[in-house]
Amino acid sequence: MRKQRIKTPWFVLVFFLATIIIGGLSSCNSKKKLAKEQAAIAYNTRVKQAKRDLTAMLNGTTSWTLDEQFKRLNTIKSYNIDDPQVKDLIVKVENKLNAEKAVAARKAEEERLQKEEAAKKQAELAKYNAINQRFEAIAHAGSYAEADNLINETMSIFSSPDVPVLIIIDQVDGVNDYDRPTTAIRFLNYLKDMKAYKFAVDSVKRNAEGKITELELIKK
Repeated sequence: MRKQRIKTPWFVLVFFLATIIIGGLSSCNSKKKLAKEQAAIAYNTRVKQAKRDLTAMLNGTTSWTLDEQFKRLNTIKSYNIDDPQVKDLIVKVENKLNAEKAVAARKAEEERLQKEEAAKKQAELAKYNAINQRFEAIAHAGSYAEADNLINETMSIFSSPDVPVLIIIDQVDGVNDYDRPTTAIRFLNYLKDMKAYKFAVDSVKRNAEGKITELELIKK
């Protein structure tokens, strides 16, 4: 027996197709709405975090280094957040960090100059090792006769026996405070009698012949 083919009415097909299309559109709209909501949530989260970080940097309550703060600031700026408070905080934080950067740069330069000056001073003092060694030898001579011979030899580096010898007892802000001045010959005889040399050459003035015309010592 031949089966009779049942035809689906056209309006059922139309309804079925319409349902599929409407369902698809509804699903698409739902996805767009969900994506929009998620983007809004992400944006608001980013704004809140930016405000927290900017406020912390402005108040100096972060543990970040200056470089890390600049990096975070630049990241926040790259978000192009259209929020008045965030924009205001960005300006304030940027001004604060730039000021701190300038202070740090000045401090680093001062430290560099201090180290450079200390190294220069050390190099200058090293030049006086030969003089210091002469004075040490006189102070620790085995006898007065030996000390007198060393004194006679040492006097050859001075322009005269009366060359002033100044002893620095204190230094404040680059200003020296001196003990009572003496002369080269008196100082060398003092070393002979005291049998101790508790000084170091601080500066030397010389004439055209290279002879010492003034000597400054500093107490150790």
